[in-house]
Amino acid sequence: MSGSATTATDGTGRTYRRRPQHGRLFWTIADCWNIVRRGLTHYRRQPVSILWQLGFPILSVLLYGYVFGKAMRVPGGGDYKAFLMPGMFVMTVAMGFVSTATIFVNDAKKGVIDRFRSMPMAPSAVVAGRGATDLIVACAELGIMMATAYGMGWRPEFGLGFAKAVALLLALRFALIWVGVWLGLLLPGPEQVGGLFAIVFPLTMISSIYVSPTQMPHWLGQAALWNPLSSTAGATRALFGAPTGRGASWPEQHALLLAGVWPMALTLLFLPLAVRRFRRLSR
Repeated sequence: MSGSATTATDGTGRTYRRRPQHGRLFWTIADCWNIVRRGLTHYRRQPVSILWQLGFPILSVLLYGYVFGKAMRVPGGGDYKAFLMPGMFVMTVAMGFVSTATIFVNDAKKGVIDRFRSMPMAPSAVVAGRGATDLIVACAELGIMMATAYGMGWRPEFGLGFAKAVALLLALRFALIWVGVWLGLLLPGPEQVGGLFAIVFPLTMISSIYVSPTQMPHWLGQAALWNPLSSTAGATRALFGAPTGRGASWPEQHALLLAGVWPMALTLLFLPLAVRRFRRLSR
């Protein structure tokens, strides 16, 4: 905005800078980028935020991989750590929506969102910019988690399947971003954010992240089969070349299809809810 800006004089004779004449799309993208830059600057100045988000998944990898790994059995055979790692990647991207909600709640309490809404910027830039920031951070988190897994002996099959698996993980993260934005705008204060773990815990445990649903009681296994996290975990295991522990049920046999459908459905549901909630905030 600097080099191309012009100056003008108002009715009182004061001189001010005026935005150069560009289209609405240009300024929407520019405003969105400013939000992204703000978010990335926050992480750069406080890298402990990312480390905190990664702490639980990394500890879970070490716990389940080394402590319980020898006692765990994968249906159909195969190494448990190879089975576990894709599930841990899914858990990492799934838990990210709590961080998204926390950031929005804190910004709302501090008046940052009201400040954004009072500025001449695109209304969608705050929501879209936060989503883009979280997607960039998710790439960094996945990179760190995969490096940790590789150091533990995880050896995926690199190639097109590997790229598809990463894309499915990011698609799930993209969908859950809007769940976090909506919840962050809905919760009245930071004190209520801790309650989101009551959602995350059963969502991750009643899934195929740690064990195959065929090893659960029938009623619990049925719930785990239709968990969106199970679909992504099953699809990425196959794409990474890991043991799948797959049963004969329809969700397990069509995990790749569901891994694409679930994120799309969640995005179509929660993205409009998040945008509507943001527009209804009082100034």
